[in-house]
Amino acid sequence: MAFLHHHLPFHLHLTTLTPPTRTSPRLLRTLACASPDGLHGSRSPSQSVLDSFWQWATDKGAVSSSLKPGFFVPEGLGLLAQRNISGNEVVLEVPKSLWITSELVAASDLGRLCTGFKPWVSISLFLLCERSKGDASPWRPYIDILPQSTDSTIFWSEEELAEIQGTQLLSTTLGVKEYVQSEFLKVENEVILPNKNIFPSTITFDDFLWAFGMLRSRAFSRLRGENLVLIPLADLINHNYRIKSEDDSWEIKAKGIFSRELIFSLRTPVPVNMGEQVYIQYDLKKSDAELAMDYGFIESTSDRQIYTMTLEIAESDPFYGDKLDIAESNGFGESAYFDIVLGCPLPPSMLPYLRLVALEGTDAFLLESIFRDSIWRHLELPVSRSNEEMICKVVRDACRSALSLYQTTIEEDEELLERGQLDPRLKIAVAIRAGEKKVLQQIDSIFNEREQELNGLEYYQERRLKDLGLIGEEGEIIFWESK
Repeated sequence: MAFLHHHLPFHLHLTTLTPPTRTSPRLLRTLACASPDGLHGSRSPSQSVLDSFWQWATDKGAVSSSLKPGFFVPEGLGLLAQRNISGNEVVLEVPKSLWITSELVAASDLGRLCTGFKPWVSISLFLLCERSKGDASPWRPYIDILPQSTDSTIFWSEEELAEIQGTQLLSTTLGVKEYVQSEFLKVENEVILPNKNIFPSTITFDDFLWAFGMLRSRAFSRLRGENLVLIPLADLINHNYRIKSEDDSWEIKAKGIFSRELIFSLRTPVPVNMGEQVYIQYDLKKSDAELAMDYGFIESTSDRQIYTMTLEIAESDPFYGDKLDIAESNGFGESAYFDIVLGCPLPPSMLPYLRLVALEGTDAFLLESIFRDSIWRHLELPVSRSNEEMICKVVRDACRSALSLYQTTIEEDEELLERGQLDPRLKIAVAIRAGEKKVLQQIDSIFNEREQELNGLEYYQERRLKDLGLIGEEGEIIFWESK
């Protein structure tokens, strides 16, 4: 992880990994999964398997006269309109009895073994347990339609991960896999190995990662975390970037006015013609890197190309306590994360936070308690030339350092993309690294321009003297003569 001290009172972190010439690839080898057979292991099930799943879902209470599962390119499985459908029309209802939840796990043979586990861990173990039962599992029709993997970066091989060297996506992917591996080691020792009657066959880290990947890619955006739910059949719905609304696509509601039974109700946000695929918007807020890791696809639109800067108040800062108090009073903490979007201005609070953590020397008087209620307003404007110069230097140095970690140029990446016919994973890799570099160049350009303007900026002392009437609007000193 690149993180820059510069002997300054704050740290600026750009989450990346150093290139292979500077670090051992051991971590990549340890955590990378070799691609299973087929196209990244994401082979579609046979028609008979899909028909069996559809029959199973409808027998269990799923209701739809508007759609049914079908095969599509490039998504694989999806939901096919059986008639012309109006916008915002309910197209599918799935009863709670068909959901996979932590409550379901608690009521199963696994329940007593999963007490205290996170919902995703419990449901992952449930999927693996049911998969190991084969025909004996009542969930077999659903398990059979799940892919062996997706194009999510958590399933990429070492060679494929090498294509995103230097990116924040690589660091995030390896961090997630390390986290999943640590959880696996825990459940392996506490649940899997001591209970061979429930897990008669070997469960590996790759198996556990598969279950995690299924949850990551199939759970609806508001049904994650403590509310994690898998909704069979509904989770076949695919994403389309042209749909710009996500809140109106589904809801959980009572089956009837006087019923306590819950159903998952899916609506199509736009009109769909018979024979076309039904789509929704997965998440408008996710970056391309998040889409790549969660689902295995990207959009490559500028509003999805995001780079995250992490600013941190150093514990060694002599004003650490005061700065932390001010940060917390304004909705931040010791660390603050700022997402910079390609083609958009900097986040409004980024410069005030930068100025805060860089305060030192003669500027430190602003940290006194008398300014506590007003300091954030002062930080929204330049404090002093030295403070402004420092933040420009730190940010530009960090950008240049991060850019040096990539193995290709933007021009080389764009040439590859224009040439086309790239493997889906390579296309993701090239677009992600090109997007990150564009944002880094944009950030560097913004602070370069700011450096050129330092002499023309108005700083705190000048503003204060103006407020006191001691200098004019043009900066001239006003002399007061006694009469």
